[in-house]
Amino acid sequence: MSRWMRDIIERKDVVAIPVMTHPGIEITGDSVLKAVSDGEAHCKAITALAEKYPTAAATVIMDLTVEAEAFGAEISFTDNEVPAVTGHLLDSPADIERLQVPSLRAGRVPQYIKANLLAARAIKDRPVLAGCIGPFSLAGRLYDMSEIMILIYQDPEAAHLLLSKCTDFILRYCLALKETGANGVVMAEPAAGLMSDEDCKRFSSDYVKRIVDRVQDDSFTVILHNCGNTGHCTRAMVATGAGAYHFGNKCDMAEVIRDVPPTALAMGNLDPVSVFKDATPAEMREAALDLLEKMRDYPNFVLSSGCDTPPHTPMENIDAFFKALDDFNR
Repeated sequence: MSRWMRDIIERKDVVAIPVMTHPGIEITGDSVLKAVSDGEAHCKAITALAEKYPTAAATVIMDLTVEAEAFGAEISFTDNEVPAVTGHLLDSPADIERLQVPSLRAGRVPQYIKANLLAARAIKDRPVLAGCIGPFSLAGRLYDMSEIMILIYQDPEAAHLLLSKCTDFILRYCLALKETGANGVVMAEPAAGLMSDEDCKRFSSDYVKRIVDRVQDDSFTVILHNCGNTGHCTRAMVATGAGAYHFGNKCDMAEVIRDVPPTALAMGNLDPVSVFKDATPAEMREAALDLLEKMRDYPNFVLSSGCDTPPHTPMENIDAFFKALDDFNR
């Protein structure tokens, strides 16, 4: 993976790694519910997209409910929409004290490990990037997002205890994903964007760094995703030491990339809804070419969606995305 990243930076053309699996689910004819519950169906969607599009890496579904469900959170499922956490599991610091870190056999975790194992075996021409949630985003799903923002100021000790437990679980999960043969993990930490740069470092990046220090090496890369960052906490993101950084459409890519080391990849950031899903193919082409032109002077830039592309994203728009990239490179 270290060599793969160096090659991307040194090559003359730009590569693309949109975070997308839902179009693959639609190619295979499965429901979202089946793909997020069945590792084989999930893998089929990943491999279908890898066969259809020249992505520089294959990505799994960005599902931010898997780890929360393992801890015991209630999850709402529908056939063709992304799962969502309903309510919250914890109500007080005392609940945090009693919270047990679950095993990797809890909930749908085994099915996600299976999906990565099968995808890593099936896809040999590019890296397979697993997915997980970040510590602060997981804590917010367990404690309630508004309440965790209050807790970090009123009872930071309790917040740090919860974050430690979340980090312990995510670390073990990432080690298991690494053992499947996956080549990296996209860690989604969008809730960290709600904090200042200083608080983002204390309550997110310091914990992410614990995971990075244990799992990242020449064969496995952490890609830190924070679509809540408007540009105000990029330095905190970079303090994690991750190998790559993935940005959402709320920030100016040409601004945030200046805080990213030139040896790390900076990925982003076309809007997954207003551009990928809702735009016309002509509008998609224009948006992609505009961003590519804007980023022309940054060799470590990787063209991507700003987040996971949603269900019902038109294939014509994805085709236009890759055609724009091809035309730009030519």
